Amino acid sequence: MARILIAEDEEALGAMCARALTAVGHAVEVTRDGSEALDALTRENGRFDLLLTDVRMPIMDGIALALTAARDFPELTILLMTGYADQRERAQGLDALIHDVIAKPFSIALLRDAVNEALAVRVRG
Repeated sequence: MARILIAEDEEALGAMCARALTAVGHAVEVTRDGSEALDALTRENGRFDLLLTDVRMPIMDGIALALTAARDFPELTILLMTGYADQRERAQGLDALIHDVIAKPFSIALLRDAVNEALAVRVRG
């Protein structure tokens, strides 16, 4: 399956996403903010298939992370997630860099569907 990096500052949500994606065979690493995620991407030389990141996080938010990740690792597929309408609007300007934005709260089924769709587009890409 895929290697997925999750950047989510809400520990319970990050753990839930990791469990849901690991249960269907993905290898998942969870970080608590954009800075940690960028460190993981750099350490692994971008060898992740998907970055799933919250938009609103401390230290480095998901928009800054997406911009940096897309610049440094252009093959990386990026999915954003947010519960804030204004953050969703900010993300719309990134259409060329990100695959989609998942609105919080979301179900495990919706998460898996969004991830599967993003990974399928990556393969067809």
